[in-house]
Amino acid sequence: MAASTALPGARRRAHRAARRPESSPMERAQRLTFWPFLTPALVMFVLFFVAPIGFSGWLSFHRWDGLTEVKSRGFANYVSLARDPVFTTALKNTSLILLVGGGLVFVISFAITVVLRDMADRNFIRYVLFFPVLVNPLVFGIMTGLLFRPSGIVNFLLSHISISDPPKWLGEQNLMTMIVAVSVWAATGFYTTVLMSGVEQIPASYYEAAELDGAGAWQRFRHVTLPLSWDVVTVCAVFWTISTVKVFELVLVFGGSVSGSPPPNTYTSALYVYEAAFSTNTARDFGIASAAALVSLLLIAVVAVILRRMLRREAVQLS
Repeated sequence: MAASTALPGARRRAHRAARRPESSPMERAQRLTFWPFLTPALVMFVLFFVAPIGFSGWLSFHRWDGLTEVKSRGFANYVSLARDPVFTTALKNTSLILLVGGGLVFVISFAITVVLRDMADRNFIRYVLFFPVLVNPLVFGIMTGLLFRPSGIVNFLLSHISISDPPKWLGEQNLMTMIVAVSVWAATGFYTTVLMSGVEQIPASYYEAAELDGAGAWQRFRHVTLPLSWDVVTVCAVFWTISTVKVFELVLVFGGSVSGSPPPNTYTSALYVYEAAFSTNTARDFGIASAAALVSLLLIAVVAVILRRMLRREAVQLS
């Protein structure tokens, strides 16, 4: 009886073995070296990414200031976040940078890409545009503060065209606008470079055929450039989504000072986590900070997945 029941399983294994092509010595050697090469990277990933996220998840259900004893709070940290208007404002500001800033970045980057595509010295201009990516965001914040302060260069130039009462660029009511604008300025060069790498792969014959058919500049962009660089656009959209959760330095430079923190209406999710964990004005709470970080991470992950699904298109083969 046991032999009869084991026979079908043996037949299936023999059938799979018969269908499996015999591997070459090189393929067998590659399989043997797979885990030895992968294991160090996997250990580093678990040690520096998975373990901290797991610890943050555990800590989000506790209260801890880094010095005293850890106290369990259950879901109280998440309830506090849901009731905290500052955290809600931080999520709104992060969404503002994600949607408005992202839209501006892609519109400007694509416009520059289309203009540069037919220029002879486009590589030099691309290097110039990419340079801001190498600069720390703190430098942008400080430089923008010098340019737009009441006695700065911008107001000095405006005074020469009879504008005696310029806007309060660095006023609390305008800080988020300035933060979004500087974020767009700092990121445009990077996304222009990435988009150009995709657009330059499009054969010139496609544009020539479109011109012969009477297509204008907008029609060539809509029916040739955009569809054939869609994979690059999708990757850039995911990159931008992930980067918005890390906007921190600009807000700290624009709104903060040596004597205090930025105004609460300028908080982003990253700054909220920082203030909860390291603030000198209120009691530190790594539990609240961990909960806020995980909520932000979850929301960004959901948005990234939705973007990937919304922007999914069939692959286009360029010939």
